[in-house]
Amino acid sequence: MALSNDGSTKTIPLNLILALAALVIIITGMKAGSSLLVPLLLALFIAVVCTAPVHWLTRLGMSPKLAVWLTLLVLGGLLLLLGLLLANSFGTFVDALPGIEQKLYQYYLGILDSLAAMGLAIDTNRLAELLDAEQMGSFIPTLLGEVGNLMMQSVIVALLVMFLLFETINFRTKVFLALDDPAPSLRRFHEFSLTLKRYLAVKTMISLVTGALIWIACKVIGVEFALLWAVMAFALNFIPNIGSAIAAFPPVMLLLVAPDGGLLDAMLLAAAYLAVNFLLGNIVEPRVMGRALGLSTFVAFLSLVVWGWIFGAVGMLLSVVLTMTLKIALDSHPETRWIAHLLGPADGPKPEKADRAPLERLDDTA
Repeated sequence: MALSNDGSTKTIPLNLILALAALVIIITGMKAGSSLLVPLLLALFIAVVCTAPVHWLTRLGMSPKLAVWLTLLVLGGLLLLLGLLLANSFGTFVDALPGIEQKLYQYYLGILDSLAAMGLAIDTNRLAELLDAEQMGSFIPTLLGEVGNLMMQSVIVALLVMFLLFETINFRTKVFLALDDPAPSLRRFHEFSLTLKRYLAVKTMISLVTGALIWIACKVIGVEFALLWAVMAFALNFIPNIGSAIAAFPPVMLLLVAPDGGLLDAMLLAAAYLAVNFLLGNIVEPRVMGRALGLSTFVAFLSLVVWGWIFGAVGMLLSVVLTMTLKIALDSHPETRWIAHLLGPADGPKPEKADRAPLERLDDTA
């Protein structure tokens, strides 16, 4: 702490150091507790999306508990049906692996012949060691362990979603009992929850439309395992910048080496992925969400790196959702709204609207 010319103290450097130290401690704690925080965050975001049908059923006259149970039953039924279809598609994919392997081996021999014709010496024995089936088979127990861990995490997430939905029924009453003046806190939380709910609902719907269009494109072109690629496109659509490229790489490469595929079909599928993601990501999504719910390109990519480092693959899937949650929370409070503007795109809300609540600016930009 230092004195300025007029005798006043300067506390900004000290406050900045304390804020950075607190940020380091928070990030370290999140990384250390990622095994606990990941299912909790997944359950929280799923519960936020599920509150919309619960409230809709409640407005129709259904009791809150019955609305929660009905929503959970419908969601569980849809997920079970999707799981069965995915299991069947994955089983078919495993059955088709020998044919794909033979085609890859032909490409492999062709590449070796081309390199030998150019005078490049390739050690085939070294390549054979790298592609040894016995060494690759050692990863099977690890893969099975990850699948078992995923199933256990799914059960935990399902239970957390159920309890969180029932907890929302009496949330307002608990806040009234806990705070002396609950009106400002409830108003700010209501604004935050509505904006977050709208963002998650729009992002989920756009991802669903992305998956559906990819499924249609795979069916039209004649790509096998269309449902598998559609689900992958839906999930990876939540990853900014590189998610669509990751989702397109496996089906395009497999179509390129498939016995009934080829270069033309692979190029058509790649063009379909590019068109769908350009249309929905660059035209539809900004118009539906509005610029008030946007992120700058740098912040979106930085969030991918940071959250991926903290929470792993799930952090990459939820990177934009987590950053948007932070941005909405900062935008809901007047004292931190300037930080939310720094996270947003350059063509965001006009300066004269910067002091207004995010929901009010959403109505103008959407």
